[in-house]
Amino acid sequence: MNLSNLQPAEGSTHNQNKRVGRGEGSGKGGTAARGHKGAKSRSGYSKKIGFEGGQMPLQRRVPKFGFKNINRVEYQGINLSALQALVDNGYATDSVDFATLVENRLATKNELVKILGGGELKAKLKVTAHKFTATAKAAIEAAGGEAVTL
Repeated sequence: MNLSNLQPAEGSTHNQNKRVGRGEGSGKGGTAARGHKGAKSRSGYSKKIGFEGGQMPLQRRVPKFGFKNINRVEYQGINLSALQALVDNGYATDSVDFATLVENRLATKNELVKILGGGELKAKLKVTAHKFTATAKAAIEAAGGEAVTL
């Protein structure tokens, strides 16, 4: 090996960019490989998202539908089986409140919680939440617990 045949190690160089607009001798001078005229040849050109070359875009061709009720109240649903799992894993003993649910990532601090009747509850629990379904409330009371609405 000597200075006349040095070359970088395999895979160490990555630059394969065209050097455009560097004179006619380079073969990429003049229009700098952008063609002639038109928006795409200009600097600062960027196509708008959804632009279809002047054709009416899909988002405007398809009709609007549906309805969003602005007064709807969203609840994070938690099944009885999840409460039973808390008891089984030792995260709760005699009561489950909102703070316990947030600690165990069953809800976030900004959500409203609704206890649902899925699964079965064997433990006697005092459950505190924003809402209960009728079946959940009945199941909690049947297990000897108490359902407290916030």
